[in-house]
Amino acid sequence: MGSQVLSLRVDGELLERIRQHATKRGMSVQGYVVRTLIREDFDERFTSSVNETERLGVWGTVT
Repeated sequence: MGSQVLSLRVDGELLERIRQHATKRGMSVQGYVVRTLIREDFDERFTSSVNETERLGVWGTVT
């Protein structure tokens, strides 16, 4: 998988908070932002899968 560039403009206060969070975890700002986006994407896909499974009624009772 190759990488591409994404450029963002963010408020100075927001960037400082992101820097602080990244520093606490010993990460670069880029690494922190990418990890956060990956986690958010996973959470969204997982929630969607659970909701679809419940809708299909697959979570039956165990006997």
